Amino acid sequence: MLQQLLIGGAIISSTLVAQVLFIGMAMTALQRVGPRLITPPFALKTAMSLIGVVLWLVAGVSICACIWASAFLYLGLFETLEAALYFSIVTFTTLGYGDITLDTQWRLLSGLAAANGLFVFGLNTAFLVEFLSRLRNVQENKAAANFGSTIGN
Repeated sequence: MLQQLLIGGAIISSTLVAQVLFIGMAMTALQRVGPRLITPPFALKTAMSLIGVVLWLVAGVSICACIWASAFLYLGLFETLEAALYFSIVTFTTLGYGDITLDTQWRLLSGLAAANGLFVFGLNTAFLVEFLSRLRNVQENKAAANFGSTIGN
């Protein structure tokens, strides 16, 4: 059991670092394109940036699933990459079909992978909410300032 907790802890740490790096890269990219996002047309730019950010975060989640799959393969828990990746994604997303399970001596890793998925998706959700909130706030303030300046002239 201790071995599973240590291995799971190491994998969770590596996936969290990976996802935080993906979020950090998204923040850097958004800071670069930020000035263009706060000029009209707002709806199109908001939608396009949201699509880009979501796809980028999904890439990060995919890397996290691959980290788990690699660990499962390294531990000899699956014979093929497809089976390891399938189990990783189904567990990481907490979908849990149950059609593939780990042997009894390794099943604690399943719960750790599911908990890890909750953390990663929680980070992504928090980032998306903050991103949209800040973007809409700046867009609304910019629109209000422009509206006020046109009325005053």
